[in-house]
Amino acid sequence: MQAFLTLVRREIGGYFTSFTGYTVLAVVLLLIGLSFYSIVDKLNGSPTPIPVTEMYYQTVYFWLILLLSAPVITMRSFAQEKDSGTFETLMTAPVSDQQVVGSKFIGSMIFYGIIWLPLLACTLILRSFIDVGAAFDFGLLVSTGLGIMLIGCVYISMGVFASSLTRSQVTAAMVSFALGVSLFMASFLGTELAASDTLLNQVVKAVNLQQYMRGFATGVIDTRPIVFCLSATALFLFLTLRVVESRRWK
Repeated sequence: MQAFLTLVRREIGGYFTSFTGYTVLAVVLLLIGLSFYSIVDKLNGSPTPIPVTEMYYQTVYFWLILLLSAPVITMRSFAQEKDSGTFETLMTAPVSDQQVVGSKFIGSMIFYGIIWLPLLACTLILRSFIDVGAAFDFGLLVSTGLGIMLIGCVYISMGVFASSLTRSQVTAAMVSFALGVSLFMASFLGTELAASDTLLNQVVKAVNLQQYMRGFATGVIDTRPIVFCLSATALFLFLTLRVVESRRWK
């Protein structure tokens, strides 16, 4: 366990000692600020019947953060190690492949959670200026945060998998972004097929991230999105582990 925690600290420290980490923080802070401005502008107009958490989910900035941050956060996970020549040193250390993959994922998830903290600060600022307590129900904030982290698990695991396939960080980011956009676009396909009851419709419904996030943003915690996100995360981490282990077959 000590070795695993050391690897996790190493991963987290890498984000705060590199230009990439601070760039991600700055861009995400800008996008959250823009979403904050758009929500305040809406609240200054006509009254809205939906909670503020759902208003955050409906902004384009929310999905931009999700789609763009995960590839940039994870592109360095394995690709940088391979490019710098430290990968073989890491793999000959007294740690297991599972610990290496797990530490890459956990370190990336912790940093992913950190970049979303300004959103909580913006929410608390709004709460201090309006009198509608129902708009900021504690349960809504928790369920929205849970949705962000669960969907983030899927995207981060895809990014770690993409990074394990190549030694180029740019290629890793592009592969991860392509996988993320494909999964995101499947949500629109699910909306178009909502009227039909075919096998394809059922499969697409199972990967409808927009529907899942809508439920979390409105305070509905269903087991289906939880099972899907955890299963997809486990699948991509399993594939990553197999890629890492494949070095022994070469």
